[in-house]
Parts: sequence; C-alpha cells; structure tokens
Amino acid sequence: MKSHKILQAPIPMRWVGPLHITGQTLSEKISVPLATYETPLWHSVGRGARVSALTEKGIVTQVIDERMTRSVLLEAEDAWAAHQAVEAIKARLPELNQVVAASSRFARLIDMHSQIVANLIYLRLEFTTGDASGHNMVTHAADRLLPWILEQYPQLRYSSISANYCSDKKATAVNGILGRGKYVISELTLSRDLCARKLNTTPEKVVDLNIKKNLIGTLLAGGVRSANAHYANMLLAFYLATGQDAANIIEGSQGVVHAEVRGDDLYFSCTLPNLIVGSVGNGKGIAFVEENLRRLGCLDAREPGANARRLAAICGATVLCGELSLLAAQTNPGELMDAHLRLERS
Repeated sequence: MKSHKILQAPIPMRWVGPLHITGQTLSEKISVPLATYETPLWHSVGRGARVSALTEKGIVTQVIDERMTRSVLLEAEDAWAAHQAVEAIKARLPELNQVVAASSRFARLIDMHSQIVANLIYLRLEFTTGDASGHNMVTHAADRLLPWILEQYPQLRYSSISANYCSDKKATAVNGILGRGKYVISELTLSRDLCARKLNTTPEKVVDLNIKKNLIGTLLAGGVRSANAHYANMLLAFYLATGQDAANIIEGSQGVVHAEVRGDDLYFSCTLPNLIVGSVGNGKGIAFVEENLRRLGCLDAREPGANARRLAAICGATVLCGELSLLAAQTNPGELMDAHLRLERS
C-alpha cells in the first residue's frame, strides 16, 4: 500500500475577543481562534465579544449534558423476540459496562434507547467519553459489546456496527431529543443602551426578527429541530482551529435561538444540544491545534472530561457572539451587505 504525504494547507485564522464568559465551567475573559475563508466572521464574532465584555455577567454558558452515541443493528426472528431481547439487554447495564471497560479507561455506558422495526433491533448506546469527542471510542466499545450480546442471546443475529440511529453527521430529530455530544446553553442580557450604541438596534427589533426569520422562516423551510441564523459559520471556524471533526457541524448547527425583552433589556440565548468537541484524540496533535488548545486552557491538568467541557462552553459562547451580531445587522437594511463588500472586496 502506497504511503501518501500529508499536506497541511493553511486556512486563514485569527484570534478574536476577548469574550467575557461565566458559568459553571469557566469564568474569565478569553479570546478564541477562528479559522475561516469568510473573513467578515472575525469582525462579526468580535462585535459580539466586545458587547459581552461590557456586561457584568458576560455570556453565561452551561454544559448541562454530555454523551456520545453509537447505534447498532441486530436482527431477531420476529417482532416479539426482538422486544423480549431488548428488554433483557437493557436490564443488564452493569454487565454491559464491564465489557465496555475492557475497551477503554474512559468510556462508560450511561443509557440506551431502542427502536424495533419488524424483526429489526436499532439499539442506540450512549456513553461518556472523557476529554475525547468519542467517535472511535464508542464504536470500539460497541464492537466489544456486540459479540457479548450475541453470545448471551444466540437467537439474535448481527446486521451492522452502525445503524444510523446514532445519528452521526446527519440532520435528524433524535440527536436533539436524546442528545449527542455536549448540550450547551449560552445566555446574554444586554441593556437597551448597549443594543443601541454597539449593535445599532433595539431589543424589540432583535426579538421580532428572531421570531420572523429564525422561527417562522426555518419552519417554512422545513428545518429539523433548528432555528438559528448561522451557527454553522462559527462552529466550522472553531472546529478547524481546534482540531475537531468538521463534518459534525451538520448536527452541531441544529440549535435554537431564543430572545425576549425583559423590562428594558434584551435577553438573548443560543441552545446547542449536539455540540461534538474534544480536547484529545485524532487531529489534536497538529502543532497549531495543540497551541490553540493550550492557549484556550483546554490542555491543563484537570479531571477527565473537564477540558472538553471547557472547550464546549467556549465554543457555545463563540456561537452566541456571531449569532447576535448577525441578527442585529439584519435588523438594518443594507448593513450586512455593506460589511461584506467592505471586508471581502479589495
């Protein structure tokens, strides 16, 4: 087999910020690396970051859940046999975790869900994976579990190590409902004065546009568990700068923006239920990625999983900065295009 030289083609990257982030995971002002060809993104996220630095609490960001999934496909003789097998397997979580432990020091099976179609068993296995995003870790664990399950239940037959009920790198409803990756919520409260001086808008205009564009517009387009303006832009730039699997922006960009007028203030939030990031694993050994993760404080000595949660919280706050800035711009005729013409055309 021929070996191929790996070429590292540079993507323009800039550090943006600092963002003011608080919450359970971190409380500090920190700049973020964004690698992108869409250069106005640096300015857009930068504007959101500057606004966050002028507020007392900044962007309050919480990681409220974490799990990586792998679904497997088994076959039984008929539907009733499939049902009986699933009920029996679900009752043996401690034994299943003993098998999982042989595949990894960090993988732990925390839950499973199932769907039965005719005689087919779609078993969705859910794991915690330490500081890794966990794609390979959960597949390895599932690869150990399948022979054990088939030995315990010889009436079942193997069909596939992956059954699309995970659901990996696809826009589906199941991830938003059951979770895949880190479930992150970022919140920011802005005064009317800050909205006017720094965003050239009002709380009412942002709330109104979020309803009409993000909610109703996405509904008309047939969006799947998604109501946002451009999560994918910030996610891709952040993922490329920190060594993540960029294809995960497909499910990662499924998220909801919520905005309210509270008294005289704007409450603005971004929910990302499928944020898949890790601070260790494939792609993290590249020199510039390692340096970026170190500058973000995501390679420090912490308990397993803490660095990945920190990275997820920073990413969630970054998404809010870009989302708020773009929505504010779109409340004003011509502002968005003027920015692109000024920043992208020489």
